[in-house]
This record gives sequence, structure tokens and C-alpha cells, in this order.
Amino acid sequence: MARTALAAPIMLALILGTATAAGTALAFLTDPVSAQSVSSRSAEWPKTDFSKHSVDLGEIRSGGPPKDGIPSIDNPKFISASAERELSAQEPVISLNVAGDARAYPLRILMWHEIVNDTVGGVPLAITYCPLCNSGLVFKRSVGGKVLDFGTTGRLRNSDLVMYDRQTESWWQQFTGTAIVGEMTGTRLESVPVRIEAFERFAAHNPAGKVLVPNNPDIRAYGRNPYSGYDGLSRPFLYSGSMPENIEPMARVVAVTVAGKPQAVALELVRGGGPVEIGDVVISWEAGQNSALDASEIAKGRDIGNVVAQRHGENGLEDIVYDVTFAFAFNAFYPDAPIRTE
Repeated sequence: MARTALAAPIMLALILGTATAAGTALAFLTDPVSAQSVSSRSAEWPKTDFSKHSVDLGEIRSGGPPKDGIPSIDNPKFISASAERELSAQEPVISLNVAGDARAYPLRILMWHEIVNDTVGGVPLAITYCPLCNSGLVFKRSVGGKVLDFGTTGRLRNSDLVMYDRQTESWWQQFTGTAIVGEMTGTRLESVPVRIEAFERFAAHNPAGKVLVPNNPDIRAYGRNPYSGYDGLSRPFLYSGSMPENIEPMARVVAVTVAGKPQAVALELVRGGGPVEIGDVVISWEAGQNSALDASEIAKGRDIGNVVAQRHGENGLEDIVYDVTFAFAFNAFYPDAPIRTE
């Protein structure tokens, strides 16, 4: 289904649950942070030190929603995997296990909230998901002995979620976990290895594991995809930067770090045969996971499969930090990094 950037306000209206969001979303085209007056910035962000920034403020644009317009989940509610009845078998979840505490965070919920502030196995974590980049990453929230709580700024950079911490109101790039504006500029959050997998895979290995459920099931259309058809577009919404040369911008890639440097492999290459190896990293694929950004109902999304990225360690293969994102997003943040397609 063909769409243009003018469809973005409709999607944002669905996310916010308000008709006014449609008009507000058009601000993206004209509202870089650098163009805002000092007084207007200070009114909304009294703690943020805009004199400190590691990126051009003109690169940060309004995505439509205001500060916390897409509300983070700060008091997450869980049920056991064996008791979960709403999720279909192949719906995608972000799964993790910290000190034996196994939890799954369905994208049907993260789609509408983007951030969950949680503590897993005694470790404060931020579980994050940016639909426009299809980027699902988890970070430790402890920095310098202080536990940070994260929310959404309503801004985007390279079409990626810009978060903020409520303690200093510094702004953080979700794709890299790095503070780009404010007191914490230059600080990088520690990433945690997770899997983006079908719910049935998590439940099979963790029947007593916990699954995130909505605090209020009626507040959003959980299970619906407000970005219907997004991953079938030829070009992304809300992005005007350069595109990768050797792959379609909306093609999925598996992003990993090899020898301290970011690299990516086309998902089509990974699913085309056996495991793909890059240095000491092994990337494997199995069928059976719905795309969260395809059909209007997530459970009916096309099969994009399950990816596992691991590294050879002393005890065999060990999970590593990875992401299954869109090629344009990886290229935007790592323009000099290779994307392997064959």
C-alpha cells in the first residue's frame, strides 16, 4: 500500500489517541530544536542544558507528540508466560534473562509506549523500541551510581527516538544509547544482550517467565499496528538523510559489533542459508515471527523470522547485543560501516 509522509500525522493520532495529533505532527516539517526560541525551550525543558550538545540541534526534529506524549511505562505489570492468552504464538517480543529473571516485552505494547523502566534480576533497565527504525534495545539505567528514569522527548533524530532522563533532562539517542544534549552529553548507557523473538520461543524456554501486560488494556489498541504497511514502503517516513547504496533503505539488517566496530548483515542473506559468520560472531535465523510493522494486526504480519546473534566464548556460543533494524537507520548512524549483502 503506497503512502507518503503526509500519512504520518494519521499514525501519530492513533498512537496518541487524539485527533489533535494529526495537526501537531505536521510540525515535524518546520520545527527543528535549533529554531525554537530559548524561552520556549526553557519552558518545556527547564533542566536541560542546551549549551551542551554533541550533535547539531538542527538535526533534532519534532515527531509530533509533545514531551511524554508517548508515555513510558514506569510501573510495569506482568503475568506468567503460561497464563498469557492475548499474544499469538509468533508475535514478536523483546526477551531477556538477568540472574534467572526471564521477562518478555511484547512489541504490541512497546509500539505504543516505546520505553519501559523496569528492574530485572535486581538491575535497573530501560527496555526501548523505536517503531520508525524497528530498533529494540535494552540499556542499564545506572550511570555513575545514579539510577535514571527515561521518558520520550517527542523528538526524532535520523527518524530515531530521542529519549530523556528525568533526573537531568538530558536527551539520549535510542539507537546508540548515547546522551546528545544536556548535562550528560557524551555519556553512553551500557547495552544488555536480548533477543527479539516470537512469543512461543520465549514461552517454550521460560514457562515460568514473566510477560509484560498493559496496565490499562483499554487505553490503547494493543495488538493493532498504527504503522500498517510501514515496512513495505520504498522509503522511510520522517527522514531526509542519505540512503545506503547497496541495499534498499527499508530492508532489514542485523546490526552487530565486531572487534569494537559496528557492522551489519542483510536479513535476506541470513535467512537465505545457514548461519553467517563475521569474525567471531555467528548470526543464525529460523522462521516463525510476525513483522510488527506490516499488517494492521500484528498477529497477521508477514513472517520475518527469528534472529540470534552470538559470539564464541569460553563456554561456547554466548548471546551478544544486536539489533534487527532498517538499513537506512544503520547507515544514518554508521555511514562508514559496511552492510554485507552477499
